[in-house]
Amino acid sequence: MEHVEALAASGLNRASLGVQDFDPRVQETIRRVQSFEQTAQVAVWLRNAGVKGPNLDLMYGLPLQTVESVKRSVDLARTLDPDRIALFGYAHVPWMKRHQALLPEEALTDAVARVEQREAANILLVEAGHVQIGIDHFAKPDDPMARQHKDGRLHRNFQGYTTDEAAVLIGFGTSAIGSLPQGYIQNAPSTVAYREAVRNGRIPVVRGVVLSEDDRLRRTIIERLMCDFSVDLDEVASEFSWNLSDFQPEIDVIDELARDGLVVRNGPTLTIPDEGRALVRNVCAVFDRYLENGTQRHSRAL
Repeated sequence: MEHVEALAASGLNRASLGVQDFDPRVQETIRRVQSFEQTAQVAVWLRNAGVKGPNLDLMYGLPLQTVESVKRSVDLARTLDPDRIALFGYAHVPWMKRHQALLPEEALTDAVARVEQREAANILLVEAGHVQIGIDHFAKPDDPMARQHKDGRLHRNFQGYTTDEAAVLIGFGTSAIGSLPQGYIQNAPSTVAYREAVRNGRIPVVRGVVLSEDDRLRRTIIERLMCDFSVDLDEVASEFSWNLSDFQPEIDVIDELARDGLVVRNGPTLTIPDEGRALVRNVCAVFDRYLENGTQRHSRAL
């Protein structure tokens, strides 16, 4: 409680609790034991300290999860009356996160089960009165995120959906990522290195990526698709002094996806139909040039 009060006194105004799943078997398997009672107690402390929320992070696709266990976790999460809930699909990438190699791969759910778990959770959250936002967020109708979503002013960055319209995001702490108009920066991924840099009066940034005008244009297209499930390519092209014809290679691929029902193209306007929203990343990937020549493996879209 003292820790929460200290954070609130320092200016903390919103908190997100990483639940993942409330099932004890799942928690033990992923080595993240955190009882419902513990989470509920922290939620009470946060509210008593005047911190908004709490927001909760849930996951599907974890080892040993089933549709019924995911539904139980959602039901328990709802009793905490969160303002927002993020529902993420577990990404098994042991080649990037070595600790995941300790998880029993035979206990992971297949693609069909992941879809069933996701859909079951979505239905429960919407029935509870939450507004579905984008691909993985839910919020109360009066929450700022829900209002900005309704007004078409929602944003998405590398951390997910956000109402923050600031051009600068400064990341504090080990491995934190910051966003600047010029590009992105990352802090030292090692806690020891991070502390040493701060103690010696050095900025603990170890790498950065500079954005080109082409990067910004493509980021705008992808952001609108992820937030609104629709984008006017002609409008974006004009904003960046491009022509619609410059998108012809991408439009050719989009038309192929349209035949599969993943997207609808009406001239320069692309719209993701309701039944294709879970696969919106596949449409966004068409505009991501860094995926063309990339050799790094990624997690599944669902």
